[in-house]
Amino acid sequence: MIQELIIPVKGKGLYNITEQIKTCVANCSLSDGLLTIFIRHTSASLIIQENADPAVQEDLNNWMDRLVPENDPIFTHVQEGPDDMPAHIKSALTLTSVSIPFVDGSLGLGTWQAVYLWEHRAEIPDVRLDRKLLVHVSG
Repeated sequence: MIQELIIPVKGKGLYNITEQIKTCVANCSLSDGLLTIFIRHTSASLIIQENADPAVQEDLNNWMDRLVPENDPIFTHVQEGPDDMPAHIKSALTLTSVSIPFVDGSLGLGTWQAVYLWEHRAEIPDVRLDRKLLVHVSG
């Protein structure tokens, strides 16, 4: 079973999508299996990360921005703004898909784990981006 999720984002950051993923599992007729989440974009990514302390998310963003800064003179792809090429590199360094087993209808995540969409593009005033994910549930 494949479901599409549309996640609205407004600028850089980690967006917890765990509840939406749980809903995908609940909507299928399987109690045990594997789900795979795939993001259909090249400037955002997926990660599984700690969900307890928001400082973790801030630190991840700060570290990634230091690793791949905007306005680096080596970038030639600049037509879509100074954040676009760094967003592509950040996406390449992280994941475009994650797989998670589920047992008895519950995700096999650890106590402090959550699934995040990691948006790498900066906020554009008065513009909401919709990121599209495909969720494949099998068992």
